[in-house]
Amino acid sequence: MKQQLQAPSPRPDRSDPSGLADLGDVIDVEQAEAALVEHYPRLVRLAYLVLPPGRSRSRRVLAAHGVVQRALPRQRSSIRGLGLPTQRAGTEAAIDPGYAFVRLRVLRAAIAAGRVRRLPTPPPLLPQVWGLSLFPRSGGADELALDQALSALSGPGRAAFVLRDLERLSAPEARRVLEAAGVADPRDALDEAEEAETPAGSRDRSLLESPEFDACALQARPTDLIRRRQHGRAVLAAGAAVLVCGALLGLPGDGWGPDGAAAPEYARNAASEAALDPGKLTAASASAWQTAARQDFAAWPARGDRVHDKALLRRALAVWARPGAGVPVSATPGTPAGPAAGPAQLLFAGVVDHAVVVLFHDGLRVVRYAEAADGEGQSEGEGAALDFARTDGAAADSASALVVNRTEGNVRYLTAPWVKRARLVDLLKPDAAGEATRIDAHGVTAPVPAPRPVESCTTWPALRMGGRLLTDLGELTPARLTYGTPRKPGEVAAPQARTAWARTACQLTAVRGQGVRAVNSWEFARQPLPGGAGEAAWLCTRAETWRGPGSRTTAQIQTPAPGGRPYAPGVVAARVEGGTACGPRAPRALAGVLWKGADGRRWLLAAGSDQVASVSVSGGVRGQASGRLLSLPAKEGDRAELSGRLVSGRKIGALG
Repeated sequence: MKQQLQAPSPRPDRSDPSGLADLGDVIDVEQAEAALVEHYPRLVRLAYLVLPPGRSRSRRVLAAHGVVQRALPRQRSSIRGLGLPTQRAGTEAAIDPGYAFVRLRVLRAAIAAGRVRRLPTPPPLLPQVWGLSLFPRSGGADELALDQALSALSGPGRAAFVLRDLERLSAPEARRVLEAAGVADPRDALDEAEEAETPAGSRDRSLLESPEFDACALQARPTDLIRRRQHGRAVLAAGAAVLVCGALLGLPGDGWGPDGAAAPEYARNAASEAALDPGKLTAASASAWQTAARQDFAAWPARGDRVHDKALLRRALAVWARPGAGVPVSATPGTPAGPAAGPAQLLFAGVVDHAVVVLFHDGLRVVRYAEAADGEGQSEGEGAALDFARTDGAAADSASALVVNRTEGNVRYLTAPWVKRARLVDLLKPDAAGEATRIDAHGVTAPVPAPRPVESCTTWPALRMGGRLLTDLGELTPARLTYGTPRKPGEVAAPQARTAWARTACQLTAVRGQGVRAVNSWEFARQPLPGGAGEAAWLCTRAETWRGPGSRTTAQIQTPAPGGRPYAPGVVAARVEGGTACGPRAPRALAGVLWKGADGRRWLLAAGSDQVASVSVSGGVRGQASGRLLSLPAKEGDRAELSGRLVSGRKIGALG
């Protein structure tokens, strides 16, 4: 359901220099109502832009309509001293005083809502929408950037921005309106609005008048239909129980009210009670990471616009301790999904896109609680979800970011406090510089595309943060990509490293969802190809997990790429699950493959790392080579067994 309402600009009154001749010193209720009805879409847009950002888009829309509808005075009102702008000449003539009067009341209410946004208030009688979630149409990257920039401003700062750049008031006029609206320091508000970093188009109305901020052109979606149906069937059965046990359910720590989607309590002891108390949560200071002996998740400060929302934190802790039957719970392999042993550390609490997200850290795991922003504050905890990821032993190189939200193929990261810049790159385009990714005041990145595991692998997004290269593998913790020897891997920075990963990235689909901590690619040999076909690179790629076991290793050969495809994927020669192959405990490799040349002839190619002194093969192909490279003629379908000897005299088998 969409409703498109146009918001005409308020009509000027050019008949009188003051703009107040027809109205005198007072405005009647009927005159205020006429101005409100005529300019209703514009007033709602203004309220939507000025209201606090820390609420869901649906609730913000309803709040904007409520603010405007309650702006109608109950009786005739004086307009003296209200800071109404004076007459200007030409196309910049003064606005209708009736509109200016209603606009001032809207500004007062919207700014006041920002001052008390953390206090529990009863829902307004009007407007109310039951069973539907209403929100404006989504805009593009510029609209999102502008919304984030406005979110970083104070309430008076947003009001000043809207007055200057949407209402087109001069600085003195905007200052008078802000003073009349109760802003303590209008000059500071105007300076804050002027210094805001906004995208192009923010200062000429083109973005402010876009559908992204039109709270009258709405999209509608249903709330949780299944839960509503279940609740309807349960009303009669629950009525009697509520009457009998209502007093007991209201006692602190009991009942379903404060705990949202949590199941009934499972234990009563000091440790579990402390884990459920939001007042016991720990939080690092904003500068703790600068002096910490080890830069890991424990050094992250608590960030987000809801870190002081005790009701939200209590609900998240309760669901973590005992998730109800309707709460989806996911955990990376090897990660326990049980409750915390004691008070956890708070990393983040805030609204991200259309979700309210809380991130905890208990020393062993990162825990993500999320609920639908449109249902925030509801006792039922509709739309809640819980995710666990193991992060023990993290250090600065593996604690640079956490996934805070996913939506429509994009992902947002919460970055470590030591990360100041991020750049989005495509691993399959190693020569491209990439593009800067914005990080907001809470450390949350702008949406970046997530890799899509499809058959035609044409792109693989990754982020560079402080030199480190990270990519999303479908988990809370992005995997770090490195290049170099197993005992001393380095960053993917040099052209050789970037080219190797351009031809390896598509193989990462095999390790998605496996609890991967880091993936290292190591070129262990280069081999001239028979018939003068160029030179091939042999690489061993090892994915390490957070839990230790479960690593996955592949050996591949990257022959000269065909014309027009300089970064064609390499050919996988062997796969190994578990073990120490190509890792710091066994930094060596031996692999072989049947290769077909351009002339149609087939060859058995084999190569070992620099510790390999000789290579031999038996079976369908027989032969031996002194040194670590071997190439022998072969036929289609030949099967061979490859082995080698190290410089120390020990025998080594081939990978796979």
